[in-house]
Amino acid sequence: MLLDALTDDPSIGLRWSACVLDAGSREVLAAHRPDRVLSTASIGKVLLLLELSRRFRTGALDPSTPVARGGETVADSGLWHVMEASSLAASDAAQLVGAVSDNLATNVLLDVVGLDAVADLAASLGLGRTALLDRVRDARGPQHPPALSHGSAAELASLVAAIDCGDAVAPDVSALVRDWLSLGTDLSMVASAFGLDPLAHRDVDRGVVLWNKTGTDSGVRADVGAVRSGDRAIAYAVLAEWESGADRSARDTVLDAMRETGRRLRSDLERDTSTGRPVPARPGL
Repeated sequence: MLLDALTDDPSIGLRWSACVLDAGSREVLAAHRPDRVLSTASIGKVLLLLELSRRFRTGALDPSTPVARGGETVADSGLWHVMEASSLAASDAAQLVGAVSDNLATNVLLDVVGLDAVADLAASLGLGRTALLDRVRDARGPQHPPALSHGSAAELASLVAAIDCGDAVAPDVSALVRDWLSLGTDLSMVASAFGLDPLAHRDVDRGVVLWNKTGTDSGVRADVGAVRSGDRAIAYAVLAEWESGADRSARDTVLDAMRETGRRLRSDLERDTSTGRPVPARPGL
């Protein structure tokens, strides 16, 4: 029932991968082709943030270390490319990635930690189908990886659950990544159903706390996150990919299905949790 709105459509190449878990027990509540690997656009930035958080927490990198923008510019998502600042503290750049999926900040931080280190972290977390493949590029040619990132909903939902429960790398590492991602302003997909303020939803509102990360590209929409109410938390990953030439007709269909999925998740969460109960603290908070 939770994922019945997600229907593959071969006529436009529309394919879904989705998985919903109870974050605490890791019980699969619903799944649709959960092991299918799809392009996930900016979702792979979560792995970069985990590696950066790990370095901050181990002392390998000082959060106040300045990182410079250099001569490269990348457009689309983010703010730094339109700002005057030539450098930022590494922690501030991470907050830009969490809040607005900042592409320039992503590339600058990736230069600091290295793509190989991000890949090693993903492997240490047991991720075989999910990876950050490249830096952000305004133009992606045949010499480059075909996408910024890819992944399966099963792995991404499990990763979200681990971050939400403090099990990804270490409790304090997970907590910092949650803190960055709780700044996220894109509640246009699955997360739209909870009616939260996209600019301010870090605290309990309407009985829930939600954090998420989205990915958008031509022919790609993806939303992964966790929503907690009372003593229950749900981790979700909903990924869609379709032929880029069909974007005009497919995008509304995809977004409608993602929002309907969010409404069903909200209904399920409200049905199974008591109203007015405080949201319990998580490890590292």
